[in-house]
Parts: sequence; structure tokens; C-alpha cells
Amino acid sequence: MFKILIGDDHAIIRKGLRQILQEEISKCDIDEAADGMDVIQKINEKQYDILILDISMPKRNGIDLLNQLKIEKPDIPILILSIHPEEQYAIRVLKAGAAGFINKASAPEELVHAIRKITGGGKYISPVVAEQLATNIHNPGQAPHEHLSDREYQVMLMIASGNTTKEIAEELSLSVKTISTYRARLLEKMELDNNAKLTKYVLQHNLL
Repeated sequence: MFKILIGDDHAIIRKGLRQILQEEISKCDIDEAADGMDVIQKINEKQYDILILDISMPKRNGIDLLNQLKIEKPDIPILILSIHPEEQYAIRVLKAGAAGFINKASAPEELVHAIRKITGGGKYISPVVAEQLATNIHNPGQAPHEHLSDREYQVMLMIASGNTTKEIAEELSLSVKTISTYRARLLEKMELDNNAKLTKYVLQHNLL
């Protein structure tokens, strides 16, 4: 029996994924988790062949979970699923240890193909990500945002999306002081001095 865990906070997404997988993969056992803590609990209770994980999860976001699981459960391949375009997170999560990245707007056939490739021992990268990797090889100079840590990058995008420091703190289950520290650090690394310039940078680089 092929065991799959779907980690996503939207019930309709979990239901849709379950339906696709049950139709395309015979003899699969599918569990669901609605938040980060639920993902950790289920993985500690049961062995899975693959974890399909949303990058935006309450009570521990996907990037935090990815970093933790690659240390604690390195044998579980993780396919990151997100509404964010590949340009934002794909290479970052692959470097962090994910076995693949797929956009939620992708066709069901692409999802099934990604799962089969990953559970066969490979990694899944879309043509968009492959092009990014090729570009990075030929143009090794890094843009300022590529020097940010995963958390700083996440905070940057949330600021550029119009979230307040308090809203970001609540979403990431961190203190307002901690978010302010991340904000100050990322602005310094990017040599910017306010949120308006940060938002302009994000938009110019198509990160949102």
C-alpha cells in the first residue's frame, strides 16, 4: 500500500488532491494534516512514502517543517505544493532538501508525474525551474534577495504583500520584536531603508 500524507490548511485542496491521487494511483493510503503540528504528529506516528506539503501552513509553515523534517526524518521525500509561482520558492526549497516543487495551478497529470518520479528516487523540477537553474549556472552573480535566509525571504514577501508587523508575527507564530529584527536584517542586506522601496524591489523582480 502506497502511503501519502497531504499537508494543507485548506480542506477543499486536500479533498481535490485526495480525489486526483485515488483516481490515478492504485492502492494508495492517504492521510491529511491541516497544520504544521498535525504534520509532525502524523509523521511521528506512521511511515509515509511521500509528503505533499503546502508552503503556507499555520502552526509551523512549510519551510520550517521542511528544514526540521530533513534533519529528523531525512528518508521521507517531500513535494512542496504552493500557490506561489516557481520563481519565488522553487530553487530555495530544493536547496533546503525538498524533492520537488509544484504550483497548485498545475495539471493533475503533472502532480502524478512528480509523485511517481520522486518516489522512484528522483527529483521533480518543472521546465520553469530547469530554466532558472540553467540561468543561474550561466549568470552566477546573485541578486540581493538571494542572500536572504528562508525566514528573511518569507518576511520580505509578507511585507511586500502589505502585511503589518503584527500580522506577520501572528501568521508565523513569532513575536513582533522578532519580526522587526528580521525586517531590519533583510533591509540591511538588501541596502534598502523602508518598506516602500522593499515592495518596489519585490515587484520589479516579479517575486509576487
